[in-house]
Amino acid sequence: MRLDEIKGNEKLVERLTASIRSGTVSHAYIFEGEAALDKKAFAQAFAKAILCENNPGIGCDTCLSCRKIDHDNHEDLIYVEADGRSIKDEAVEKLQAKLRVKPYGARNIAIISDADSLTLRAQNRLLKTLEEPAGGAILILLSENMENLTQTILSRCVKFRLDYFGKESYEGMLDKAEEVADLLLAGEPFYKRKEAIAGIIKDAGKADAFLDALERVYRDRLIEPAEKGKLYKKSQIYENVAIIEETRRQIQRGVAKGYALKDLVIKIGG
Repeated sequence: MRLDEIKGNEKLVERLTASIRSGTVSHAYIFEGEAALDKKAFAQAFAKAILCENNPGIGCDTCLSCRKIDHDNHEDLIYVEADGRSIKDEAVEKLQAKLRVKPYGARNIAIISDADSLTLRAQNRLLKTLEEPAGGAILILLSENMENLTQTILSRCVKFRLDYFGKESYEGMLDKAEEVADLLLAGEPFYKRKEAIAGIIKDAGKADAFLDALERVYRDRLIEPAEKGKLYKKSQIYENVAIIEETRRQIQRGVAKGYALKDLVIKIGG
């Protein structure tokens, strides 16, 4: 995926492209977005645009650098991900050692997924790297909620919020969330609610996307109440969103996604 193929974020893409072509790329970025959004794909597209040999600022998908990024084997691209529920101090220490190695090309780029899961000790270790990245390295932090990062980390990064892109199934997930919200509003029996979320329970990867979509449904009904929105009290919508967030925390704590989602439709539907 090239940077210009990412829809829904055109202004951001224009800014990033302009910074690459003018040589004013920052040394550190935070890209924040909901769980259902493929933030790693965005970061890889940004890395392509930076390192591309044929079309810098956009990427070409055909040069050696772009193809290596597509195949996850680019020598100058370093990935850091959570080990279990968090990114620990040791992972940042290994990252720092890799960044000290001279890149094969122009510069090293580090993509840190789940950056908001960095332990406090890991964040403190990362701080010095953010202040003085070796050899023009670029650090890209991906986060669902950047408020979980310390102020010292936030102050040293350029921060952007990502909108949805490249998710053909997202509209379908919104439709599913609408369906479930209507069932819950109508007080349908539990077996119908369970049937509605059966496909999500079977596919663990869809749970986070469903929670994001359901929260968006309630948010939209609160902000722009159409006919369905008028059927809710504001306090009821706030309570439903709180239940969704608690479900998200349960899953993060290791509760089985199927159990957590069934518990959600019981609590919201009564």
